Amino acid sequence: MKATERFLEATKEIWEAYNTHPFILGLLDGTLDRDKFRYYIIQDYLYLEDYAKTFAIGVAKATSLQTANLFAKYIAVMNGELDVHKGYLARLGVTREEIDRTPRALDNLSYTSYMLRIAYEGGEAEIMAAILSCAYSYEMIAKELVRRAPACADDPFYGDWIKGYASERYANDNKVLLDEMDRLAADCSEAQLRHLTEIFVACSRYEMAFWEMGWTKKP
Repeated sequence: MKATERFLEATKEIWEAYNTHPFILGLLDGTLDRDKFRYYIIQDYLYLEDYAKTFAIGVAKATSLQTANLFAKYIAVMNGELDVHKGYLARLGVTREEIDRTPRALDNLSYTSYMLRIAYEGGEAEIMAAILSCAYSYEMIAKELVRRAPACADDPFYGDWIKGYASERYANDNKVLLDEMDRLAADCSEAQLRHLTEIFVACSRYEMAFWEMGWTKKP
Protein backbone atom coordinates (compact mmCIF):
# COMPACT_ATOMS: atom_id res chain seq x y z
CA MET A 1 0.00 0.00 0.00
CA LYS A 2 1.33 3.41 -0.95
CA ALA A 3 1.73 6.00 1.78
CA THR A 4 -1.04 8.17 0.37
CA GLU A 5 -3.41 5.18 0.23
CA ARG A 6 -2.57 4.49 3.85
CA PHE A 7 -3.28 8.12 4.76
CA LEU A 8 -6.66 8.11 3.04
CA GLU A 9 -7.67 4.81 4.62
CA ALA A 10 -6.81 6.20 8.06
CA THR A 11 -8.94 9.32 7.47
CA LYS A 12 -11.81 7.77 5.51
CA GLU A 13 -14.48 8.58 8.11
CA ILE A 14 -13.21 12.13 8.62
CA TRP A 15 -13.20 12.85 4.89
CA GLU A 16 -16.66 11.36 4.44
CA ALA A 17 -17.89 13.62 7.23
CA TYR A 18 -16.69 16.72 5.34
CA ASN A 19 -19.42 16.09 2.78
CA THR A 20 -22.19 16.16 5.37
CA HIS A 21 -21.00 19.23 7.24
CA PRO A 22 -23.55 22.08 7.09
CA PHE A 23 -20.95 24.51 5.71
CA ILE A 24 -20.29 22.20 2.76
CA LEU A 25 -23.99 21.46 2.30
CA GLY A 26 -24.56 25.21 2.12
CA LEU A 27 -22.09 25.41 -0.75
CA LEU A 28 -23.91 22.51 -2.41
CA ASP A 29 -27.28 24.23 -2.60
CA GLY A 30 -26.08 27.84 -2.48
CA THR A 31 -27.80 28.58 0.83
CA LEU A 32 -24.65 29.18 2.89
CA ASP A 33 -24.97 32.45 4.78
CA ARG A 34 -22.67 34.99 3.08
CA ASP A 35 -21.57 36.26 6.47
CA LYS A 36 -20.34 32.77 7.40
CA PHE A 37 -18.47 32.53 4.10
CA ARG A 38 -17.02 35.99 4.68
CA TYR A 39 -15.69 34.89 8.06
CA TYR A 40 -14.29 31.69 6.55
CA ILE A 41 -12.62 33.40 3.59
CA ILE A 42 -10.80 35.90 5.81
CA GLN A 43 -9.58 33.14 8.10
CA ASP A 44 -8.59 31.01 5.10
CA TYR A 45 -6.61 33.91 3.68
CA LEU A 46 -4.73 34.18 6.97
CA TYR A 47 -4.25 30.40 6.96
CA LEU A 48 -2.80 30.40 3.46
CA GLU A 49 -0.16 32.92 4.46
CA ASP A 50 1.25 30.41 6.96
CA TYR A 51 0.58 27.50 4.60
CA ALA A 52 2.91 29.16 2.09
CA LYS A 53 5.54 29.56 4.82
CA THR A 54 5.35 25.80 5.43
CA PHE A 55 6.26 25.23 1.78
CA ALA A 56 9.09 27.75 2.16
CA ILE A 57 10.54 25.75 5.05
CA GLY A 58 10.25 22.70 2.79
CA VAL A 59 12.56 24.38 0.30
CA ALA A 60 15.23 24.69 2.99
CA LYS A 61 14.66 21.16 4.33
CA ALA A 62 14.61 19.41 0.94
CA THR A 63 17.44 16.94 0.34
CA SER A 64 17.19 17.12 -3.45
CA LEU A 65 16.86 19.95 -5.92
CA GLN A 66 13.80 18.18 -7.36
CA THR A 67 11.91 18.41 -4.08
CA ALA A 68 13.18 21.93 -3.37
CA ASN A 69 11.88 23.08 -6.75
CA LEU A 70 8.52 21.44 -6.08
CA PHE A 71 8.09 23.18 -2.73
CA ALA A 72 9.20 26.47 -4.29
CA LYS A 73 6.67 26.08 -7.10
CA TYR A 74 3.86 25.74 -4.60
CA ILE A 75 4.73 29.01 -2.94
CA ALA A 76 3.83 30.57 -6.29
CA VAL A 77 0.70 28.39 -6.47
CA MET A 78 -0.34 29.80 -3.09
CA ASN A 79 0.09 33.28 -4.50
CA GLY A 80 -2.35 32.36 -7.26
CA GLU A 81 -4.79 30.92 -4.74
CA LEU A 82 -4.53 34.07 -2.68
CA ASP A 83 -5.49 35.99 -5.81
CA VAL A 84 -8.67 33.90 -6.04
CA HIS A 85 -9.39 34.71 -2.43
CA LYS A 86 -8.78 38.38 -3.16
CA GLY A 87 -11.57 38.18 -5.71
CA TYR A 88 -13.98 36.95 -3.06
CA LEU A 89 -12.65 39.41 -0.51
CA ALA A 90 -13.35 42.24 -2.95
CA ARG A 91 -16.88 40.96 -3.62
CA LEU A 92 -17.48 40.77 0.13
CA GLY A 93 -16.08 44.22 0.80
CA VAL A 94 -13.09 43.02 2.81
CA THR A 95 -10.13 45.39 2.84
CA ARG A 96 -6.46 44.68 3.48
CA GLU A 97 -6.77 46.77 6.64
CA GLU A 98 -9.56 44.52 7.93
CA ILE A 99 -7.46 41.41 7.27
CA ASP A 100 -4.48 42.94 9.06
CA ARG A 101 -6.51 43.69 12.17
CA THR A 102 -8.38 40.36 12.20
CA PRO A 103 -6.95 37.90 14.73
CA ARG A 104 -6.59 34.30 13.70
CA ALA A 105 -9.37 32.18 15.15
CA LEU A 106 -8.08 29.74 17.75
CA ASP A 107 -8.63 26.67 15.54
CA ASN A 108 -6.87 28.44 12.68
CA LEU A 109 -3.94 29.42 14.90
CA SER A 110 -3.69 25.91 16.31
CA TYR A 111 -3.70 24.37 12.83
CA THR A 112 -1.03 26.63 11.34
CA SER A 113 1.09 26.43 14.49
CA TYR A 114 0.98 22.63 14.23
CA MET A 115 1.98 22.66 10.57
CA LEU A 116 4.84 25.07 11.17
CA ARG A 117 6.07 23.02 14.13
CA ILE A 118 6.04 19.87 12.00
CA ALA A 119 7.95 21.77 9.31
CA TYR A 120 10.61 23.09 11.68
CA GLU A 121 11.06 19.81 13.57
CA GLY A 122 10.67 17.34 10.69
CA GLY A 123 12.01 16.76 7.23
CA GLU A 124 10.65 16.93 3.72
CA ALA A 125 8.38 13.88 4.12
CA GLU A 126 6.80 15.27 7.29
CA ILE A 127 6.23 18.63 5.61
CA MET A 128 4.58 16.98 2.63
CA ALA A 129 2.30 14.96 4.94
CA ALA A 130 1.34 18.15 6.77
CA ILE A 131 0.35 20.14 3.68
CA LEU A 132 -1.31 17.34 1.75
CA SER A 133 -4.59 17.07 3.65
CA CYS A 134 -5.60 20.65 2.92
CA ALA A 135 -4.63 20.53 -0.74
CA TYR A 136 -6.22 17.21 -1.60
CA SER A 137 -9.33 17.38 0.58
CA TYR A 138 -10.47 20.57 -1.15
CA GLU A 139 -10.32 18.78 -4.49
CA MET A 140 -12.29 15.83 -3.17
CA ILE A 141 -14.91 18.06 -1.54
CA ALA A 142 -15.42 20.18 -4.66
CA LYS A 143 -15.63 17.15 -6.94
CA GLU A 144 -18.19 15.53 -4.65
CA LEU A 145 -20.25 18.72 -4.72
CA VAL A 146 -20.25 18.69 -8.52
CA ARG A 147 -21.02 14.97 -8.63
CA ARG A 148 -24.02 15.38 -6.35
CA ALA A 149 -25.35 18.57 -7.90
CA PRO A 150 -23.65 19.61 -11.18
CA ALA A 151 -25.53 22.91 -11.21
CA CYS A 152 -23.74 24.03 -8.04
CA ALA A 153 -20.71 24.92 -10.17
CA ASP A 154 -22.85 27.56 -11.86
CA ASP A 155 -23.97 29.20 -8.64
CA PRO A 156 -23.57 32.97 -9.17
CA PHE A 157 -21.62 33.37 -5.96
CA TYR A 158 -20.15 30.05 -4.80
CA GLY A 159 -19.65 28.60 -8.27
CA ASP A 160 -16.19 30.11 -8.75
CA TRP A 161 -14.97 28.53 -5.50
CA ILE A 162 -16.36 25.12 -6.49
CA LYS A 163 -15.07 25.21 -10.06
CA GLY A 164 -11.60 26.29 -8.94
CA TYR A 165 -11.10 23.34 -6.62
CA ALA A 166 -12.87 20.85 -8.92
CA SER A 167 -10.79 21.89 -11.93
CA GLU A 168 -8.46 19.63 -13.87
CA ARG A 169 -5.61 22.07 -13.29
CA TYR A 170 -6.03 21.87 -9.52
CA ALA A 171 -6.22 18.06 -9.72
CA ASN A 172 -3.03 17.91 -11.78
CA ASP A 173 -1.21 20.01 -9.20
CA ASN A 174 -2.40 17.67 -6.47
CA LYS A 175 -1.25 14.60 -8.38
CA VAL A 176 2.27 16.00 -8.30
CA LEU A 177 2.04 16.34 -4.51
CA LEU A 178 0.59 12.86 -4.08
CA ASP A 179 3.27 11.27 -6.25
CA GLU A 180 6.01 13.14 -4.41
CA MET A 181 4.61 12.05 -1.05
CA ASP A 182 4.70 8.42 -2.15
CA ARG A 183 8.23 8.83 -3.45
CA LEU A 184 9.47 10.41 -0.24
CA ALA A 185 7.84 7.69 1.86
CA ALA A 186 8.92 4.76 -0.30
CA ASP A 187 11.88 3.79 1.89
CA CYS A 188 10.37 4.76 5.24
CA SER A 189 10.26 2.27 8.08
CA GLU A 190 6.95 1.18 9.60
CA ALA A 191 7.52 3.55 12.51
CA GLN A 192 8.17 6.44 10.14
CA LEU A 193 5.04 5.62 8.13
CA ARG A 194 2.98 5.60 11.32
CA HIS A 195 4.38 9.04 12.18
CA LEU A 196 3.57 10.42 8.73
CA THR A 197 0.07 8.97 8.96
CA GLU A 198 -0.43 10.59 12.37
CA ILE A 199 0.50 13.96 10.85
CA PHE A 200 -1.96 13.50 7.99
CA VAL A 201 -4.72 12.42 10.37
CA ALA A 202 -4.10 15.41 12.65
CA CYS A 203 -4.28 17.83 9.71
CA SER A 204 -7.46 16.15 8.46
CA ARG A 205 -9.01 16.68 11.89
CA TYR A 206 -7.91 20.31 11.76
CA GLU A 207 -9.60 20.63 8.36
CA MET A 208 -12.89 19.50 9.93
CA ALA A 209 -12.38 21.98 12.75
CA PHE A 210 -11.84 24.69 10.14
CA TRP A 211 -15.20 24.00 8.48
CA GLU A 212 -16.86 24.04 11.87
CA MET A 213 -15.11 27.29 12.70
CA GLY A 214 -16.48 28.84 9.51
CA TRP A 215 -19.99 27.57 10.24
CA THR A 216 -20.11 28.80 13.85
CA LYS A 217 -17.83 31.83 13.31
CA LYS A 218 -15.94 30.62 16.34
CA PRO A 219 -13.25 33.17 17.27
